[in-house]
Amino acid sequence: MSTDAPNLLQLEEQVCFALAIASRSVNAIYRPILEPYGLTHPQYLVMLALWERSPRSVKELGSALQLEPATLSPLLKRLEAAGLVTRERSSIDERMLDVSLTDAGLTLRAEAETIPPRIIDQLGMSIDELATLRSALWRVIGAAQNSGTERTTRATQTSIA
Repeated sequence: MSTDAPNLLQLEEQVCFALAIASRSVNAIYRPILEPYGLTHPQYLVMLALWERSPRSVKELGSALQLEPATLSPLLKRLEAAGLVTRERSSIDERMLDVSLTDAGLTLRAEAETIPPRIIDQLGMSIDELATLRSALWRVIGAAQNSGTERTTRATQTSIA
């Protein structure tokens, strides 16, 4: 084996490793910033989605956040217990639950506007650097999701044939 060839199994060369470390590290920055608001990072993401549009069905919220109902449901229960959201049967389809912001949840939005600048400051990166990183991550996410769809489609086609 040539010494010039890259070591494909070198830990530091793995995209999955870099993503895992980056995720844990960024979430660790959010933790003390979100703590005074009584929010965890996953709860903050739910609130961001609801600040964009409320009410939303649980199904729509799960789709926006790319979370399964079993993961989303406990988050919503805790946010409801904290008085930030309500969950009610949909008036259009009673099989569905709608999630709405309470007055406290709406008020929290104004306070939360201080969070992104604090995160940017903690990271010490420019807005342009972060925008480039975010674009690259969305390309990785899209490629990974498309890869999974292609595998599922091929497996289905193979089992049908």
